[in-house]
Amino acid sequence: MTWMSDEEYCELTGLDISAVEELIERGKLTVKVEDGLRLIDPSKGTTETIVPAKLAEIAQNNKHEMMVQPQFIEKTIGTIINLHEKVLDAKDETIEAVKVENEFLREALNSLQELYDEDRKTIATLTEQLKLSQQEVEFMRRKYKLMWNKAIDEHTT
Repeated sequence: MTWMSDEEYCELTGLDISAVEELIERGKLTVKVEDGLRLIDPSKGTTETIVPAKLAEIAQNNKHEMMVQPQFIEKTIGTIINLHEKVLDAKDETIEAVKVENEFLREALNSLQELYDEDRKTIATLTEQLKLSQQEVEFMRRKYKLMWNKAIDEHTT
């Protein structure tokens, strides 16, 4: 048997301490005192604590008035089934929309990949052309240097 302190029992049942003390006074709860601390057995008296006596009394007095008509039950069940079907339809539409969106994103990603590959090829081509141009510039620089050195040498002699 598990015993609980007053605070734990109040937290479990949602009752305040005065209601718990009233139930103890009426003998609806089993309690014991251990080391100066009052402990409550939560397995006893739960129906009395969860359904207050006044509510139970009202329910008992109005039992015949609380009957539900079969038409109401049928309409309620029909409404629930209708709502369930609408939820299923909405779920199917959502799944289809997500599939279409995923296909669109897949195509966009493939297109971007193709563009990236083309850009990479273009960059490689331009890099190669730049190397060739640099080599040509270097060759022309040496050629002009040799020509100017030869011209200067001829002019000085």
